[in-house]
Amino acid sequence: MAVEFKQKDKYSIDDLIAIVTLLRAPDGCPWDRAQTHTSIKKNFIEETYEVIEAINQKNKPGLKEELGDVLLQIALHCEMEREEGSFDFNDVCNDICKKLIIRHPHVFGDVKADNVDDALSNWEAVKLKTKGMNKPGLSMSAIPNELPALMRAQKVQSKASKAGFDWKDISGAFSKVYEEINELNNAIDRNDSPDIEDEFGDLLFSCVNVSRFIGVDSEEALKNATDKFIRRFNAVEQLAEEKGISMNDSSLNELDLLWDNAKEITAD
Repeated sequence: MAVEFKQKDKYSIDDLIAIVTLLRAPDGCPWDRAQTHTSIKKNFIEETYEVIEAINQKNKPGLKEELGDVLLQIALHCEMEREEGSFDFNDVCNDICKKLIIRHPHVFGDVKADNVDDALSNWEAVKLKTKGMNKPGLSMSAIPNELPALMRAQKVQSKASKAGFDWKDISGAFSKVYEEINELNNAIDRNDSPDIEDEFGDLLFSCVNVSRFIGVDSEEALKNATDKFIRRFNAVEQLAEEKGISMNDSSLNELDLLWDNAKEITAD
């Protein structure tokens, strides 16, 4: 027997909340009823990345759909807490509205902000004050461990830089990269596995430092480099097939020649 719900030509956020409530009700959907914050947390991550994919592809219909999927995740988590009596969707909306007002004193108050940097400084200052983070180390510790590693490293370094703990220019960051390469080589020579991992991490962290100085998002840069590698590898496979070459049986020099050809074909 279908649940009682009036179908419409156009729905609102209130309808979404009502639908989610019905789905979680005793006579609703068994799957939706069985979900917890933990069981669907990966769904939230997947839906968020699908939003990013739609943005990168400039796919507006896809973006609209994927934003809806993210909104569904939010509604589900809010419904779970409403059932427990802790908070609901309106409470979440209330809190984010208050946060936006408080953190934009240059819009809702008398603080001045003539440019993007001023606006960001105001936001950060209010954030640190309201969260009681009176030391840069506390704000670093508050950066989620669950963030992609490169993104987290860049955020940590940015906060260190704002506290005055940074190289004067890019030459210092580059020197650190070369230093970490040497330390990694030494660890490899010693065949010290724990030290190898440690030094490799330091090298990656140093490379992120360079990305900050040149104004590059390290996460995006690596994503683009990986995408480029895939395109070129596919071109190498195509060339090898056309030439009747077995990649598994080819020498490194033969594969390098194919790679060079692939770079020309796939040049961006």
